[in-house]
Amino acid sequence: MTTKTAAPKTAAPKTLTERTGARTDEAASLIGDARERIDALDDRIIGLIQERMAISAVIQEARISSGGRRVNLAREMDVLAHYRDALGKPGTALAMTMLELCRGRV
Repeated sequence: MTTKTAAPKTAAPKTLTERTGARTDEAASLIGDARERIDALDDRIIGLIQERMAISAVIQEARISSGGRRVNLAREMDVLAHYRDALGKPGTALAMTMLELCRGRV
């Protein structure tokens, strides 16, 4: 006895207005262009965070090999304050996430 499985349905390609949620072609075009710029910025931000992680690993390694601790809490507080001052309360959460990414890679 053989069982037939249905072929997966593929959705028809969405129009730019459907993909952006815009009501006009002009708005959809503007949104599409802006999203491309955001995607490029996100790629740059990710690259900068990866670079920060690598530099942080060098610092941690030097600190540990000299007999120090892996994390410098006073420095982390300075970083948190810097992000909070620049971006408000959400900046603190962003800095916490970044610091978490940069810890313990050694």
